[in-house]
Amino acid sequence: MGMDSLSQATITPTQHRGALVIIGGAEDRDRDCRILREFVRLAGGFRAQIVVLTAGTSEPREAGDTYIDVFERLGAEDVIVIDTRNSDQANHINAIRAIRQATGIFFTGGDQARIVECIKGTILEDAIHKRHSEGSVIGGTSAGAAIMPEVMIVKGESETSPRGDTVTLGTGIGFVQGMLLDQHFAQRGRLGRLLAALLLDPAVIGIGIDENTAIVVDGNEFEVVGEGAVTIVDESDTTYNNLDIARDDEPMSVFGVKLHILSDGCRFNTLTRQPIPAICGQR
Repeated sequence: MGMDSLSQATITPTQHRGALVIIGGAEDRDRDCRILREFVRLAGGFRAQIVVLTAGTSEPREAGDTYIDVFERLGAEDVIVIDTRNSDQANHINAIRAIRQATGIFFTGGDQARIVECIKGTILEDAIHKRHSEGSVIGGTSAGAAIMPEVMIVKGESETSPRGDTVTLGTGIGFVQGMLLDQHFAQRGRLGRLLAALLLDPAVIGIGIDENTAIVVDGNEFEVVGEGAVTIVDESDTTYNNLDIARDDEPMSVFGVKLHILSDGCRFNTLTRQPIPAICGQR
C-alpha cells in the first residue's frame, strides 16, 4: 500500500483486538512502574506470557535484561526476548512460536526505522497482527510507540516551527489507523514537527505523548495514564494553510487548529474526536 492510500486512512474500531499501551518513552521502571504494571495487568497479570522485541535498540541484551527484570518483578509468569537484526531472523520459527503463545507483546525503544526494516513484511509481523486480533495486548515505548500507526514519523527536528523539511514520514507497523504519534513530546519540544507532519498527512489526528506517560487504546477510546500529558492536535477543520506555496525551509502557516491537552485519567473518543474529562477521584 502506498503513502497516498495510507493518508486516506480513517480511525477504525478495534474493539475485538487487544489493547494498545503506547508510551512516550522514559517510563518508570524502578518505583511503582504504573504504566508497565498496567501493561502486565492487561496481558493477564500473573498468567501473562510476555514477548519483548528489541529490534529497535543498538543494545538488545541490556534492553532485554531490563524488561525481563521489570516484567518478572511485576508478576508476569513468563518473559521471552526476541532480537531480530534482519528480516531473516524475524522469520525464524522460534520467534513465531513465542509470539503465538504471547498474551503481551512489547516493543522497546531505539530507532523506529530499524524496527520496520527488520519486521515489516515478515512472518513475524503477520503473527503479531494475528495475536493482536485474538486479544493480546501490544505495548511500545519511544520508537516502539512511533511504529504503532500505519503512517509514522521516521525522523524530524525538535524545538522548531512547522516547516516542510522538519519531518519525514514513512510506513509503520499499523496496529492502529488514523493516528500519527510522537513521543518525548513536551521534553523535546515536538509540537512543530507534529503540526508539519499533519499538514503533510491531513487525514489523521496527531497525538503527542510526554515521557512516563501513555495512552491505553481500547476500541474507539483511549485513556491517558502517567505523570505527564498527552497533546491532541486536530487539523480536520482548519481554514487555511500555505503548504502549497511555502518552501521546505520556510515556516508553514495554518489557521484553525484544534488543540486538546489531556492529563492522567482523561479519555479521548477517536470517532467523535472529543476529549472526556477524568472522573473525579478515580485515580
